[in-house]
Amino acid sequence: MAISSALCLPSTPHSKPYFSAADCRSSDSGARPRIEMPAASSLRGVCASPLILRFPPNFVRQLSIKARRNCSNIGLAQIVAASWSNGPPAFDGPPSAASSDASAVPDAAGAAGSAIVGGGLDHSDVDLAVSVVQDAKASAVSETAALFSSDGSLAVHAGERLGRGITTDSITTPIVNTSAYWFNNSDELIDFKENRHASFEYGRYGNPTTQALEEKMSALERAESTLFVSSGMKTRIFIQSELPKMGISATVIDPGDIESLKSTLEQNNVTLFFTESPTNPFLRCIDIELVSRLCHNNGALVCIDGTFASPVNQKALALGADLVLHSATKFIAGHNDVIGGCISGSEELISKIRLYHNVVGGVLNPNAAYMILRGMKTLHLRVHNQNRTALRMAQLLEEHPKIIRVYYPGLPSHPEHHIAKRQMTGFGGVVSFEIAGDLNMTKKFVDSLKIPYIAPSFGGCESIVDQPAIMSYWDLSRPERTAKYGIKDNLVRFSFGVEGFEDLKADILKALEKI
Repeated sequence: MAISSALCLPSTPHSKPYFSAADCRSSDSGARPRIEMPAASSLRGVCASPLILRFPPNFVRQLSIKARRNCSNIGLAQIVAASWSNGPPAFDGPPSAASSDASAVPDAAGAAGSAIVGGGLDHSDVDLAVSVVQDAKASAVSETAALFSSDGSLAVHAGERLGRGITTDSITTPIVNTSAYWFNNSDELIDFKENRHASFEYGRYGNPTTQALEEKMSALERAESTLFVSSGMKTRIFIQSELPKMGISATVIDPGDIESLKSTLEQNNVTLFFTESPTNPFLRCIDIELVSRLCHNNGALVCIDGTFASPVNQKALALGADLVLHSATKFIAGHNDVIGGCISGSEELISKIRLYHNVVGGVLNPNAAYMILRGMKTLHLRVHNQNRTALRMAQLLEEHPKIIRVYYPGLPSHPEHHIAKRQMTGFGGVVSFEIAGDLNMTKKFVDSLKIPYIAPSFGGCESIVDQPAIMSYWDLSRPERTAKYGIKDNLVRFSFGVEGFEDLKADILKALEKI
């Protein structure tokens, strides 16, 4: 399951972003240059504002280890605010991601015993190269926008039809399996180091297959830039257990409590607000436009996890958010066969996140990138189908005598239905509901279903069902998971796939007859 949390970090003056030789890369096969940008992972909560550069001791080492853990999206419907406990950063420029020289990153035992992720390197000679890359990228984005106006067309063609970072006449984007990129001679290598030649240089910093995927996602989200990563963390556990070890405090508030948000912003030095919308598993909807305005007025960035909506149903950036992230494992890839995540936003923010990502790792495998590319071509078809099925099923369940309550933003009974109608074009393929019974009766219902798989994911072609009290909160006592998170023993989360509605309806009704 996924968490709805808000993560806030301390605000500092924003300075001009710096780019290193590693920032402008392309393949040797005619790829156009592009800027490699930093990224927060599919993980929820590792997000950096431009000058959040001071960390407690061993922070980089800890993150390097944790960034390799899978993201199982465990969480709940709440919002978190957090702030650094350290002082202001001493450096205001990220290190060169391409350099393996230890001197490129300040000593881990820097001022006040903190590791500083940043450095005062001289990048004055890259302004022209950066400008050329940005102009080329802006031209490609404009051409794509002019040709494709619908999400369906963008999902199929963006990042591919009008050229990609590899020379080929194949309709599909090839999988480029390589760990490094070679140079013709030493002079070309020197040109690269001095920003006159573009190359990915090393697999950690980019790949043509992944580049096509990132450009497709940027077009779909109407974002300037996107970064895909391989895996993340369990959000709830990360926020509660790991962030304090890194010197980050967190405040949890109800997702619909705007007064608590205002109070948190006023009483804390908040830099980043992070939340899901819709949330998991109760599908609460945050007023993204209102929250963004409140946070921006207080100097805080806004990051929205839109996994439950998908970019087809909701455009968080257009509503005012600074960053939007997705677990690509779910609706985006859509076939229950790949793990990955992405974050989209302005080039300024994503460039800094990408540089940090180059340090801590978590690079998306090009084979996984290809599978997500393939899955995205049917994203709009799958999501529209799942929207219809879920809405009809939610309406049916709400009228059934053995169902106590249904949680679905498409229903007028949902507390944020008015918000969902305003900021979403569809309400998603996941429905949560409470059975009229206890833990064992709910188990019997789930076990009586024949079509859906009992599994911890959602958003794929196959329907999936789970009992959150067991699947995601079994490590907590019944009183704790009920009082703290609202997770009752009789709660069921049902992710509808692309099977026929009548088949799913018959299966659910038969299962209800057995309890």
